[in-house]
Amino acid sequence: MTRQILVTHALPYANGPLHLGHMVGYVQTDIWVRFQRMCGHEVRFVAGEDAHGTPIMLAAEKAGVSPESFIAEIKVGHENDFREFSVAHDCYHSTHSPENQRYAELIWSRLKARDVIAARTIQQLYDPVRDMFLPDRYIKGECPNCGSADQYGDNCEVCGKAYSPTDLKNPRSVVSGATPVMRDSEHYFFELAKFQGFLETWLSQGGESEVAQPSVVAKLKEWFAAGLKDWDVSRDAPYFGFAIPGTTGKFFYVWLDAPIGYMASFARLCEEKGLDFGHWWNAGSTTELHHFIGKDIVNFHGLFWPAMLQGSDHRTPTKLHVNGYLTVNGAKMSKSRGTFIKARSYLKHLESDYLRYYFAAKLGSGVDDLDLDLADFKARIDSDIVGKYVNMASRVAGFINSRFGGLLADQLHDDALFRDFADEADHLRDLYEHGDYAAAVREIMLMADDANAEIQRLAPWTMAKDPSRERELHRVCTSFVNAFRQITIYLKPVLPKLAEAAEDFLGVLPLQWGDAAEPLLSHAINAYKPLALRVEQKAIDAMLAEEAPPAAAAEAEKPKAAKPAKAAPAAVANENKGDGKSDARSDGYLSIDDFAKVELRIARIETADHVEGADKLLRLTLDLGDLGKRQVFAGIKSAYAPENLVGRLTVCVANLAPRKMKFGMSEGMVLAASAEGGAPFLLSPDAGAQPGMRIK
Repeated sequence: MTRQILVTHALPYANGPLHLGHMVGYVQTDIWVRFQRMCGHEVRFVAGEDAHGTPIMLAAEKAGVSPESFIAEIKVGHENDFREFSVAHDCYHSTHSPENQRYAELIWSRLKARDVIAARTIQQLYDPVRDMFLPDRYIKGECPNCGSADQYGDNCEVCGKAYSPTDLKNPRSVVSGATPVMRDSEHYFFELAKFQGFLETWLSQGGESEVAQPSVVAKLKEWFAAGLKDWDVSRDAPYFGFAIPGTTGKFFYVWLDAPIGYMASFARLCEEKGLDFGHWWNAGSTTELHHFIGKDIVNFHGLFWPAMLQGSDHRTPTKLHVNGYLTVNGAKMSKSRGTFIKARSYLKHLESDYLRYYFAAKLGSGVDDLDLDLADFKARIDSDIVGKYVNMASRVAGFINSRFGGLLADQLHDDALFRDFADEADHLRDLYEHGDYAAAVREIMLMADDANAEIQRLAPWTMAKDPSRERELHRVCTSFVNAFRQITIYLKPVLPKLAEAAEDFLGVLPLQWGDAAEPLLSHAINAYKPLALRVEQKAIDAMLAEEAPPAAAAEAEKPKAAKPAKAAPAAVANENKGDGKSDARSDGYLSIDDFAKVELRIARIETADHVEGADKLLRLTLDLGDLGKRQVFAGIKSAYAPENLVGRLTVCVANLAPRKMKFGMSEGMVLAASAEGGAPFLLSPDAGAQPGMRIK
């Protein structure tokens, strides 16, 4: 049965260029869209710029242009990057549009009519220099929970505690540096608690109707235990956004109209294509609505957005597809290290299909973070794409062209391999459907291994030397051109540019999923030209060089040699100021800031193995829940048999920089206790602890 599917991805914020972290979710979405279309379903793919809010207003002011001009220029850059990465939207629009204003005001009026919008006066921090109320992220100060300095007004990046900006100690305005003052302001609130029953039911759907990955659903349900809080959906002037009807100096908060941008982009598509908007968006719609988002915006899409839709008589999302973050070479992307890589920088030096493939090879159905290991990236592309996939065609196509006039034989030499590959279609379809691209890529590459091994066994180059085996040679080469065609079909959602080149070589119309079931026989193919080239290390180096900080900035990043400290009187050296802020102690104690930098997590030991050539080490695979899997080498071989560790819970330092060892990469540290010279004893948490929980 043909499905009608509307697909969106998170809207990029219109305040800067796209980087490779953004591209994880966008590529993930495009692969799913292309797969569904190959299966014959009607898919509408829309997105647009998230173009409102104080950050854009201030960035435009700094650039000396209007906000409208600022976001228009950013949009052009985003669209160019999307196009070159083959992320092909049916409509790419903007939240700063007449369509978005129309639907924001419609939803607002319906929510007010339903009596789920409340007005009340609140106290807010105000910048007396800039004459403006300050959004949470434009206030910094000391965390009221752990005392860490330079934290934003909504949550602490050190201890993870959420709070109100008015709770910050020693707050300051990020805009002017002034000390904010408290002022009264009337704000409007969406009463989310009135939708708790609906949300609990919506999130409890199981099986194919499940609205998100289990870990995401569990995280969203945690909000219910504390009781859902009202959501402040208004902001004070000056603000770049839509004015709230019937008010003076009040604007819709950016997160109210941002998801409505999905509707606005689709409304623009409806105008262009003559589609029925209500058929796709009204309550009771039989179409599907799929949102692809990062794990940082799950609460907006899993609580506020479905409640807004339900409260305004619109359909709710069918599914949220949530992805993790991107790291580069095992660490958080960093401008100082030159690994905060812009999409444009990548595109200048490397093939977009190669990054799509690498991401797909690491994207499972969970919410794990993904690491772009640039050495592994080069090795995987060279091996899988060049050495396995296109190698199949290059090894046999020449014989078809030179010996048989470019015409495939009328039958295969043996259809067993073809049928085996055709039988994989349903399994691969299921993997793509559920977003387990990594498993799909593994299966496809195993097929490529089988095909190449069979080519090696049959050795068509040897057959070509024997005139009596001419017909056999023709059929053998035809078989492996067909194997190449089948694998092209299965990889086409991931490698659209390479698949298009392969279709040109094969002389066929755009391949569909069902084409893998029938062989291509008595068909003229074109002369083979190299379809893919190995990744050159100099291209990777050039990309990184482009992102490297200026020499002066790089020099500034180097730690300065510490000057010898002058001796202080003992009474002063040991004095505790009592403010919890001491950065350096001369009494042997750590400050709370130092301790808070260590991220301790509960981990389950999934596998444990001996390390060949190592006297003290065991290789552990740790499950850290939403943080994914980690490989760790632990010096506990003298105390534990590997088989006795599997399934055990322990404690891991999760933010330790990865360390390349002789035996492989170690991505953390498990904690153990020991007496001087004694055997180590692994730490174990109490009953009820779960993998991924943070120890505080």
